[in-house]
Amino acid sequence: MPYSPFFVRQVAAGNVAEITSKGTAIQGTFKQPERYKGSKPTTRFATEIPEFADSRALTRSLARAGVVVNAQPLQTSRPWWQSLLLSFGPTLLFLGLLVWLARRGANAQSLLGSFGRSNARRYTPGGDRVTFADVAGIDEAKAELAEVVDFLRRPDRYRKLGGRIPHGVLLSGQPGTGKTLLARAVAGEANVPFFSMAASEFVEAIVGVGAARVRDLFKEAKQAAPAIVFIDELDAVGGSRSASSGFSGGNDEREQTLNQILTEMDGFDSDTSVIVIGATNRPDVLDRALLRPGRFDRRVTVSPPDRTGRAAILKVHTRGVPLASDVDLERVASTTPGMVGADLANLVNEAALLAARRGHDAVTEADFADALERILLGAERKILLSPEDRRRTAYHEGGHALVGMLTPKADPVRKISIIPRGQALGVTFSAPDADRFNYERDELEAKIMVALGGRGAEELVFGQPSTGAESDLQQLTEIARQMVGRWGMSDRIGPVTVLPRADSGTVPAGVSDASQDALDDEVREIVEQSHADVLTLLRENRERLDALANALLEHETLGEEEAYAAAGLPEPGSASGDVAAAAFTASRPAA
Repeated sequence: MPYSPFFVRQVAAGNVAEITSKGTAIQGTFKQPERYKGSKPTTRFATEIPEFADSRALTRSLARAGVVVNAQPLQTSRPWWQSLLLSFGPTLLFLGLLVWLARRGANAQSLLGSFGRSNARRYTPGGDRVTFADVAGIDEAKAELAEVVDFLRRPDRYRKLGGRIPHGVLLSGQPGTGKTLLARAVAGEANVPFFSMAASEFVEAIVGVGAARVRDLFKEAKQAAPAIVFIDELDAVGGSRSASSGFSGGNDEREQTLNQILTEMDGFDSDTSVIVIGATNRPDVLDRALLRPGRFDRRVTVSPPDRTGRAAILKVHTRGVPLASDVDLERVASTTPGMVGADLANLVNEAALLAARRGHDAVTEADFADALERILLGAERKILLSPEDRRRTAYHEGGHALVGMLTPKADPVRKISIIPRGQALGVTFSAPDADRFNYERDELEAKIMVALGGRGAEELVFGQPSTGAESDLQQLTEIARQMVGRWGMSDRIGPVTVLPRADSGTVPAGVSDASQDALDDEVREIVEQSHADVLTLLRENRERLDALANALLEHETLGEEEAYAAAGLPEPGSASGDVAAAAFTASRPAA
């Protein structure tokens, strides 16, 4: 409140009970609550005495009104510790900040130093040891690496004759064939330390870190020699440098890492018992400097296993799996053409999980069959199809199966199902009796006819096709284009290539537009002729098609024996089956 006139009037009226003064500031209390300019009524107040005010008159007024007057000193002495803190506190705070910055700098330097250290995983001989006994189905690759194992065990045997073991061994093959497992088996057989690191782990955002990690890795390996250094996915840093030139002139982190690997491998002398094993799925993209003699001068192709190899792999992966008496691993191997080691390991695991869910004490043949269907065809979908959709699906799958049964050179039908799986409403599974590495023209045309069987059955029975043949059309079109454009199976195009390789994506040089048009015409002619043959075949065997579709509608899934019996045909391989195939060959018009 203002000193005058509000405070002076309150004193004169005798409403002030007590005041406390500190300099010119006054705080006090009223005897009765007062308000000023709309404030709430209160007994507490504060004001300031102007310097020009008559303090003697104020003192007399306060005395007449009987006001209790208190006073506080303008300056008070502080405790000693407050004075010390105010004096030296800023200095101590500054020194603490310097110490914190120094420690942060040391940690940052240590962190930067750790970037250049190799984080390769080291497997010692006494650890989780893997030997050639744990690797099956790739005997040719194991034989190639037996010499490496023998050198690591007895290096003097080769050195005394002037022999030099290869500095590097390159394992190439499609994913899942067992390249990493094979490298670990080499280390296990040789009983030496094994350093494993993926090529992508060398590369960081900071240029030079990858090269530093390479130096540290090889330094550790030389100290532990004899030893094996395994670099997985080598193409991540070992790609051709001619394709990496850009604004940086090719002087990037990946190229520096590659240069350091080349330098380290060149630095090996004949007394250094360190062997570098690299693995890649794309050997064609590797830099030529990696493949020259003195570096990765031995190349081992790890191919997918054949039927015997798959059976051996299954025996390895089922060592700890209790098998029922009805399980024949040879038969399981025959139904898995094209599968590699990782696929077969997954198959055994899926079968074991399925057997556990079913409450079995051992894995049965049915568990393996259902696990294979789940992997190849997809999991069952619980959707409700209308009767019309079920009937159309039954004829569609029956058309595939019947054409496969009656077409010479087609793979035998193993199973038919109208249970929706994955993205398909039904499936027809066919597989050859043995592994195939080469196909004749008749066999490829048979594949096209089988793919057209579903659409042909729908046209014959329902009068028009449906969208269910989309994947079939994609498959048969690709086969026909490869026949004409890559494999020279067309008289009009001739034995020339007008399509790119599957992994290049570029059209071969010199291919004209006329050749491309001719390719399209030939593909269409092959497909149309096969389509006509399929319709003729299904019309002549309409009763078999109806019987097969009705059996599918009743049982939903038919095995090989049930499928051929429903169609009234002998199983493939029997004498009557060969006679039936020969009869169809004679009646089929020439393509």
